[in-house]
Amino acid sequence: MNQPVPAARMPRPLVELCDVAELEEEARALLGDREAPRDFIAALVDQERYADAIRLLAHALPKREAIWWAWTSARQVLDGDPPLNIRAALDATERWIRQPSEETRRPMLRIAEEADLGTPAGCAALAVFLSGGSIAPPEAPPVEPNEFAAAKAIAGSIVLAAVSTEPETAPAKFRGFIDRGVDIASRIDLWPAVKAR
Repeated sequence: MNQPVPAARMPRPLVELCDVAELEEEARALLGDREAPRDFIAALVDQERYADAIRLLAHALPKREAIWWAWTSARQVLDGDPPLNIRAALDATERWIRQPSEETRRPMLRIAEEADLGTPAGCAALAVFLSGGSIAPPEAPPVEPNEFAAAKAIAGSIVLAAVSTEPETAPAKFRGFIDRGVDIASRIDLWPAVKAR
């Protein structure tokens, strides 16, 4: 007998994901009556709607896995010896991925800003800060981040990773990053295959 997916892991319906990920109208038109997320992502890639595919995946994946996706993408496009602020952001993001805690999350806003929020590493670090816990100063009453704030930073990180260096190779990088995101979704069984009855 098949066990149901636990409620905490139940994926959002595609239509809802399109809404929260703020997909462009042209991308939403490709949804049609598709129900399989992988088919929809493949259609987005076929039409070169790469940013929309990345936004969809960033909003669908659990935060830790999605941040790992952003971190690996940011690391992949580094040239030679990165500046200290970029290396610090990537190292701090990796520490949080390995051991998520308030102690590793809390300083990430400062680290992200020092790396520059216009960089893949800065956006990945920002995603960690927005992943949960209060975003208010420690002495202030707690303020929870928007549920999808981290996903927006994750998508920004991956899109920037594709276009910030060697933009002429961006389509290939986009496809590789999206393949990695789909692989992560498959490994965690985000979208279980529909079984025959």
